[in-house]
Amino acid sequence: MSRFTRSAKRALPSLALLATAASGALYYTYRPRNIPGYEGPVVPPPIFGADGTFKLPRFPRLKSRLEQISELKKSDTGRKEDEYDILVIGAGATGSGVALDAATRGLKVAIVERDDFSSGTSSKSTKLVHGGVRYLEKAVWNLDWAQYELVREALKERTYFLQTAPHLSMWLPIMLPLDRWWKVPYYWAGTKFYDFLAGSEGIESSYFQTRSKALDAFPMLKQEGLIGALVYYDGAHNDSRMNVSIAVTAGLYGATVVNHLEVKGLLKGEDGRLTGAEVVDTIGERDGKVGERFKIKAKCVINCTGPFTDGIRKMDDPGCKEIVAPASGVHIILPGYYSPGKMGLIDPSTSDGRVIFFLPWQGNTIAGTTDEPAQITKDPLPDEKSIQWILNEVSHYLSPDINVRRGDVLAAWSGLRPLVKDPKAKNTESLVRNHLIDVSESGLLTCAGGKWTTYRQMAEECVDTAIKEFGLTPKPITNPPMISGTEHVTDDATLDGTCQTHRVRLVGAHGWSRTLFIHLIQHFGVETEVAKHLTESYGDRAWTVASLCRPTDKRFPARGERISQLYPFVDGEVRYAVRHEFAQTAVDVLARRTRLAFLNAQASLEALPKIIDIMADELGWSKKRMEVEWRETVKFLESMGLPQPLLSATRKQVEQGKIDFKSLLEWRMYSRHDRPGSEGDNQ
Repeated sequence: MSRFTRSAKRALPSLALLATAASGALYYTYRPRNIPGYEGPVVPPPIFGADGTFKLPRFPRLKSRLEQISELKKSDTGRKEDEYDILVIGAGATGSGVALDAATRGLKVAIVERDDFSSGTSSKSTKLVHGGVRYLEKAVWNLDWAQYELVREALKERTYFLQTAPHLSMWLPIMLPLDRWWKVPYYWAGTKFYDFLAGSEGIESSYFQTRSKALDAFPMLKQEGLIGALVYYDGAHNDSRMNVSIAVTAGLYGATVVNHLEVKGLLKGEDGRLTGAEVVDTIGERDGKVGERFKIKAKCVINCTGPFTDGIRKMDDPGCKEIVAPASGVHIILPGYYSPGKMGLIDPSTSDGRVIFFLPWQGNTIAGTTDEPAQITKDPLPDEKSIQWILNEVSHYLSPDINVRRGDVLAAWSGLRPLVKDPKAKNTESLVRNHLIDVSESGLLTCAGGKWTTYRQMAEECVDTAIKEFGLTPKPITNPPMISGTEHVTDDATLDGTCQTHRVRLVGAHGWSRTLFIHLIQHFGVETEVAKHLTESYGDRAWTVASLCRPTDKRFPARGERISQLYPFVDGEVRYAVRHEFAQTAVDVLARRTRLAFLNAQASLEALPKIIDIMADELGWSKKRMEVEWRETVKFLESMGLPQPLLSATRKQVEQGKIDFKSLLEWRMYSRHDRPGSEGDNQ
């Protein structure tokens, strides 16, 4: 036997082991996966019967706002059985999540919100559902176990979004442009570790792109110094529609859900323990009446008011130390041509060390966020300094031939990030990175901090604490509501009194599929863009929304009058928002039921007359109330970046097209008139 043969035989086991390892890695990377949100619908779409009839899905009815208020008043009858187990104050992501969790555990729960669902921080996020790549980097370099656990927790929760609300969530590839070769192995290792931590929760694996591939995927990138890019996957969602869906789902499971109901004081028994709250209906005030006041009795009161947490805590104990340290996060909206339709970008090292995201969203491009200390106000205004900083950072990684203009900012807003300090910690200056659950001496349970991605787990821990602290008794739900619209389909959730919100599908999820929009086009004759928008915003409830669209008397589209010619929002959405989603003001519709105010402030102003008219018809508004809605909505649009000259616009001016746009910055951005002597320029 030759020396070569003997050497080859000795090397065979090592080569076989190497081949096995390589095959395993290859399979792990490219294995077939059951991607959440890509399954077929649990409830098939309706079809024409043998006799040619077509029956729309019949969904369970949700009690109206007035009926919900009537339920709240019953709790003050003096009978223990009428008392609520839990009263939640604040209907943002966390509060609505608590209400849904408690309701699906068989507890009697009420939730009140002084403004609207998601009217605060929960509608002003970066729209990402993410584990946090930057948190992972900090965890590794600082050996910070808390940051590491935060990432693991968020990655697990990320998948639940796609499982429970696939129509409102999506996977989004995010690019990390690289300008140094040493960064390739550094970020490659980081994104692969991110994939590894996600484990079975991960969907697509991160990958490296050469310079040419990166430019092909993101043509707007600056070519100078670019050596390639890494792409990893995270989640994105429609935040306020998600929030509204959580609240509505809680209502369908039996929770009493009321917006525009402000807590004016907390009720206490003779022993000093909380027994409920006194509230006032602020909608009456908009009609020029005195808002009705009444009491709500509950065994447990939970404070989920985000940046306004300390306001409720001081109602309980005026001398308590403040625990919220609000930070302002400004975002801007740019036209869609600034980014590819399905690829985001992250700049992890801006000029001052902050991270900035650049993401496609609802057909436009969202850029942000800043992180500055802020004062707590209801509708904070985006400051010009932050807007200019974002524009400046954006221009650094876009091609120099792309002129990033201030006039291209279609909307801008400031969200208050409620970072919290533990009141029981010895070092009260240290901020809690995750979230905080605290119970005061009188029994006020406060849940604050955290982020959108972990809202469900925050709610689970909050309800667990309430059950333990107040001796509440969860009960199995033996006759669950048929949210899917058919008695033959239920969720995988076993409603046995334990937390099941990781399995409970939100309203609209059961009949949704990626091809549902085709059925909507074929039956109602709506435009393709409109049909896609409706199914991606309402899921299977798009059937109801489309049916509420008035016929157009045109050959096509047969239904669906746009409220803005620039976006696919239609008249049926306004009616659906009022009848099925508790919308009470024009801002509710513009900002939280549709997202027009977040996409384009000027388009919102132009759509406002139509929205007010439809809502007036639905809710029986007087002329005076319509004037109030105009005034209050224009004031709100200032916080969405509406240019100063338009804040004094009247309804008549908007309807007649008599606004002087020549005073606006964007008027000079485009070539509108022939220049003298321009006829021969191109000859």
